[in-house]
Amino acid sequence: MTSGTPILFDRAALRARRARAAGNFAAHDFLYREIADRLADRLDDVVRRFPMALDLGTRGDLLAQVLGERGGVETLVRMDLSPDFVRRGSAGPGVVGDEEFLPFAAASFDLVFSVLGLHWVNDLPGALLQINRALKPDGLFAGAFLGGATLMELSDALRRAESEIEGALSPRTAPLADLRDAAGLMQRAGYALPIADSEIITVTYADPFALMRELRGMAETNVAAGRRRSPTRRATLFRAAEIYMAEHAGPDGRIPATFEVVTIMGWHPAATQQQPARRGSATARLATALDAIEHSTGEKAGGH
Repeated sequence: MTSGTPILFDRAALRARRARAAGNFAAHDFLYREIADRLADRLDDVVRRFPMALDLGTRGDLLAQVLGERGGVETLVRMDLSPDFVRRGSAGPGVVGDEEFLPFAAASFDLVFSVLGLHWVNDLPGALLQINRALKPDGLFAGAFLGGATLMELSDALRRAESEIEGALSPRTAPLADLRDAAGLMQRAGYALPIADSEIITVTYADPFALMRELRGMAETNVAAGRRRSPTRRATLFRAAEIYMAEHAGPDGRIPATFEVVTIMGWHPAATQQQPARRGSATARLATALDAIEHSTGEKAGGH
């Protein structure tokens, strides 16, 4: 992370929240497990092995369980900001480290996985560059992080309640990257054949307080640097719950929570990779392929 990088997130708070969540994470791991499974499914289309892989932002042995025999992973190195999550795993070596300052030499890994971690990084372009550097030639990076539409219902309810009860607003949501940002960042970080896509996962809860408990259990509560440090007033929380229920509760009384998941994948450049055709190297005319009549520049169809 460069000296000019703005501090958007409190990484010390993130480490503390992950430490608290580690002991009971299995009770709240459904979203992480689902996204890890979807990301691992993409390896089924890659016909090659990845002997040395990195689980960046590990949650114990969860990724190792999801991967199973897929991807030909022989050694999985697990790394996280929180020693507690690292200690809770045994499937391969564990390293305590920060995504913003990767402690690995260049060309160390054939595959790097990052599941729900990069949305808390202050310098996302720098993190993507470091991951690319840690990959061997033709190594693959596969990551998924939360996008800007995540928890839009809860954020709106909290903003409206705070404005109504307290007459002021505090930062309630973290500044999350969107799909367009992700695609551009992958290109800037030098990945070959980069792809980026997003999907919405909607989860229902009995009430907003159940959602808030889930977020604490997942260690996904707000760690924005400019967040309010004092506890939210009880009246504000209850008013937010009322707004949430009134605006979003379904016929069964349950409320939906939106999670936007941005998936990014790319390869460390290698001479053996498929390359786009050189401009002007086509050997067939487009008009022939389309069974159409070709007109010279400036000539209009119909001879006018």
